[in-house]
Amino acid sequence: MIRPFSAPDAAQPIGPYSHGVECSGRMIFMSGQIPLRADGTMVEGAIREQTLQVFANIRTVLASQGATLSNVVKTTVFLQSMNDFAGMNEVYAAEMGEHRPARSAFEVAKLPKNALVEIEVIACMP
Repeated sequence: MIRPFSAPDAAQPIGPYSHGVECSGRMIFMSGQIPLRADGTMVEGAIREQTLQVFANIRTVLASQGATLSNVVKTTVFLQSMNDFAGMNEVYAAEMGEHRPARSAFEVAKLPKNALVEIEVIACMP
């Protein structure tokens, strides 16, 4: 069973995709989250502020399905510049705590709405 979902309390997708997809009732494949507030406005500022909002969005979408960051098994981080890696990584480490899912990180040419960071996650349902 594949079930697309959207978290009602999160910023709504800005394109033809859902917040995530639950697979066979056991996994969540989340769309990339950028630093959009629930009202659809972008968080301005440096990489740390934007990464904090991205994690707030990830937590909101996971919570809508009864999951938390501890259920995340894989993350993919997209950065507008690898020069921002250290700042993103500081926030990432603080947000994830002792939980260490697999991770990939890439520099990309451009992100939606000129975001500095986008993170997508795969999680196992609790």
